[in-house]
Amino acid sequence: MAELVSSKSTQNLEQGVRKRRAPLPRLGTLLGLWLPGLLVAGGVLLPIAYLVLRASQADSAIWDLLLRTRTLEITLRTLWLAFSVTLASVAIAVPIAWLTTRSDIPYRRLWAVLTPLPLVIPSFVGAYLFISTLGPRGLIQSWLEPLGVMRLPPVYGYPGAVFVLTMMSYPFVLLSARAALQRMDPALEEAARSLGRGPWRTFWSVTLPQMRPAVAAGALLVALYVLRDFGAVSIMRYDTFTRAIYIQYQNSFDRSTAAALALVLVAITLLILLVEVRTRGRARYYSSTAKSSRPPTIVALGRWRWPALIFCASIVMAALVLPTGNLLYWLVRGLGAGEQVNDLWLSAQNSITGSALAALGAVVAALPVAILDVRHPGKISHLLERISYVAFALPGVVIALALVFFGTNFALFLYQTLPMLVFAYVLLFLPEAVGAVRTSLLQVHPSMEEAARSLGHKPFSVFRRITLPLVRPGIGAGAALVFLTAMKELPATLILAPYGFKTLATGVWSAVSEAFFAQAAAPALLIILVSSIPLAFILLRENKQE
Repeated sequence: MAELVSSKSTQNLEQGVRKRRAPLPRLGTLLGLWLPGLLVAGGVLLPIAYLVLRASQADSAIWDLLLRTRTLEITLRTLWLAFSVTLASVAIAVPIAWLTTRSDIPYRRLWAVLTPLPLVIPSFVGAYLFISTLGPRGLIQSWLEPLGVMRLPPVYGYPGAVFVLTMMSYPFVLLSARAALQRMDPALEEAARSLGRGPWRTFWSVTLPQMRPAVAAGALLVALYVLRDFGAVSIMRYDTFTRAIYIQYQNSFDRSTAAALALVLVAITLLILLVEVRTRGRARYYSSTAKSSRPPTIVALGRWRWPALIFCASIVMAALVLPTGNLLYWLVRGLGAGEQVNDLWLSAQNSITGSALAALGAVVAALPVAILDVRHPGKISHLLERISYVAFALPGVVIALALVFFGTNFALFLYQTLPMLVFAYVLLFLPEAVGAVRTSLLQVHPSMEEAARSLGHKPFSVFRRITLPLVRPGIGAGAALVFLTAMKELPATLILAPYGFKTLATGVWSAVSEAFFAQAAAPALLIILVSSIPLAFILLRENKQE
């Protein structure tokens, strides 16, 4: 995640590369980089083309749908939810990032490992756990029933959706902010303190401005994550565009209405991306190296140590311990009542297979895009790199609708097959792999590759012997992120999965939809356990850089 959202810290390397004038592409470069890069861009643009085609076939009634008050209300509700969750995530993540990298908070390394872990919990799992704990007939109400409390107030709607999505998505900002702090040169902070500024003023005047690009990038991911979320808002009964699109898809044979609604969501997300790109383009943040050359000075919190400890512990308790403990409770309760856990191993095998293939496909697709943008800079290569981020702005429902149309009309042999489902995963999560590979490649000086070519090595040999080993950490991090997020993907899996192909995510969703919380506990715990493996890889690699 750090590679995806904090590339600002390596802008000096990027500028050094961009100052070199790229030579005219050879035949090998055209076939090995440009052709695959253009194919990747074409695959990413496929859903957009489908939406435009579908919406253009709609009759005049579609405008009545788009312009009616209900559509405007859903738009405002969606934007308000995205804004609220993003603001809350930043308010939680930035203090934790600073505390775990710059302060003497007790058990600092422990909090550095535990606080990002809620990222492995799917939003729909977090939502159903929230309902099963605090809902009108939830776990806490059953404990209070002997005291005469027969029903708790409802927790559905906006407040519940904000809480659940914030707890599940603040690690996006946290990981990016931590990466920025770890790569930041501590000399500026030390100079500010030597001039008499205290830790608080130093943070606001020196540290936070340098963190701003990374925090903004993480906040962008949170906003897009909320816009495309389906599971949590459905369980919390809060209408957003993603839920409206899915309902329209289920209840109507005419997909034009769903496509038109999806285009509105695409317009919103592209506007957000445009604002982020323009803002980022005006800012300039340079560092002399890709990471800080020496460890920063640890700030003594003094009397604030224990409030800081309580803050971190509370977040971990709410976002990680309570959900996991609740899952264990429902699992034990279900097994004690004689519930059977059916096809769990088969579902886990399907989830792992699909996610692993998606991770492999995403890094393979990301390599030509990243290499073109870094080693062959230009308008077209930069455009290909930006196009790869378009898919992250689209919900899984939109990708699934596009591939259903493509499969039924042009590739019936691929319809509802595993390759099509994996292709959907690659389109959805390609930006995570592109960002990771690209940032690692920026840290490899091109003179190393030029030296190998001067010794007579062919371009492919240079890539295999020099470039690939040096960017292997970025490839691993990108693959880990794609694997983690593919394990949790729900809408695309529900629509595109082959007949009888059950995954852990669909198993949890089916059980939760019927309010069978005990049956949902086992696959949900398995999702968390399996998804923790790639996140542990990222965190261990991050700790090695400290």
